[in-house]
Amino acid sequence: MSTTADQHIAYDRLYIGGGWVEPTGGERITIVSPTTEEVIGVVPDGTEADIDAAVAAARRAFDARDGWAAWEPEARNEILERFATAMDERAEESARRTSTQNGMPISIARQLEGPFPGMLVRYYAGLAAAQDREEVRPGLLGGTTRVRRTPIGVVGAIVPWNFPQAITFLKLAPLLAAGCTVVLKPSPETVLDAYTIAEAAEAAGVPEGVINIVQGGREVGAYLVQHPGVDKVAFTGSTEAGRKIGEVCGRLLRPVTLELGGKSAAIVLDDADLAGNMEALFGSMLINNGQTCWLNSRILAPRSRYDDVVETLAGLANGVTIGDPLLDTTQIGPMVSARQRDRVEGYIARGKADGARVVAGGGRPDRDTGFFVQPTVFADVAPDAVIAREEIFGPVLSVIPYDTEDEAIAISNSSEFGLGGTVWTQDQERGLAVARRVQTGTIGINHYVNDPAAPFGGNKASGLGRELGPEGMTAFQALQTIYVDPPQLG
Repeated sequence: MSTTADQHIAYDRLYIGGGWVEPTGGERITIVSPTTEEVIGVVPDGTEADIDAAVAAARRAFDARDGWAAWEPEARNEILERFATAMDERAEESARRTSTQNGMPISIARQLEGPFPGMLVRYYAGLAAAQDREEVRPGLLGGTTRVRRTPIGVVGAIVPWNFPQAITFLKLAPLLAAGCTVVLKPSPETVLDAYTIAEAAEAAGVPEGVINIVQGGREVGAYLVQHPGVDKVAFTGSTEAGRKIGEVCGRLLRPVTLELGGKSAAIVLDDADLAGNMEALFGSMLINNGQTCWLNSRILAPRSRYDDVVETLAGLANGVTIGDPLLDTTQIGPMVSARQRDRVEGYIARGKADGARVVAGGGRPDRDTGFFVQPTVFADVAPDAVIAREEIFGPVLSVIPYDTEDEAIAISNSSEFGLGGTVWTQDQERGLAVARRVQTGTIGINHYVNDPAAPFGGNKASGLGRELGPEGMTAFQALQTIYVDPPQLG
């Protein structure tokens, strides 16, 4: 393993079974900077044989009589506290690696990618220690039973490139606290930051086989999903991929959590103060260069204030600072790859062709290198337009007019997705009343922030199950009922 400079990081091993092992294949993943378009790193490309080795290590660590699952929560907490501290010590490096790989502005990476891992590990370690592992219940027929919460087993965790550290620990923190072991497959676009997790686990003395990391493409991920040694799958990614994973897990009767795509709506009510909430607007609509699953990319505006809303959003998009994601002043960085830039530009072209009006952006900024797209705002968008229905995963907003609150709610609920959303109003009770009618897993009033103490996840095509909150740990636990005292029948 070697690190030569900030511009180039190279690894030649995989982290499996508590140590650094030679990959079974000779292929490599090359990481290209979305800002400079230069190679910034290289790591091994994992194989099915590497997955076999990782699952076997995780299986041993879970099944052993004195394995991770058998530890008392207090004992696990000592290791998890050291792991959280080791991640904290690597927070700046993790943030920089994320920004360098996927274009996330460093200011966002320092808020989310850096501190979230340690925060979540400590949160779930505390929940596990406080949780009653056995509950005694009186039976309706007489007698008593014991209901036990047990770790579900070996987890196959597959994470995307847009928030690689934060999303990894949405899975890693609760499953470790619950007593599970894991094989983690990072996205090939963001593999360098995953090595900070391995290094932190090694430094913290996490027992061998509890955390195993094998990077690779779709084929490696598909092999992990169907592996006979895996007890549960936790996936974050596109709805298309999630459907395929759900089909496999359904056939295998394997528990699965799917956090998928979105096309969330921001419902602007007629009393909203958008000008006084510009930072919150940016955070809910354009954060991470628009590469965010719960992004509020459909803005539903009342006709009585339509021009005002369009003007405000156009000013927001035109006023952001586009540039190198490693600069503190940058608000919008590049798309993660040339392919992603092409995808976003394809949707912009489709919006123009379908008659929507560009009021901000619509092209590329004047830069010599990098996969940049200007933040783009479309007005006069029909609710059934392609740009208003499909997930773009870029800085593209569609402003849709409505006449009544009922119509706004109906438009919001007409989407096949149901992940995020916001309501903008100066009347909180009115906002709550609207929010309760929106068919979505999460929604905010005048802002959108995922609070780790509350469940996060989607309805409809946005996924199955929930992460974060106590519910996030429950997803990695199984229930066992023990019938203790027999009922007195007759």
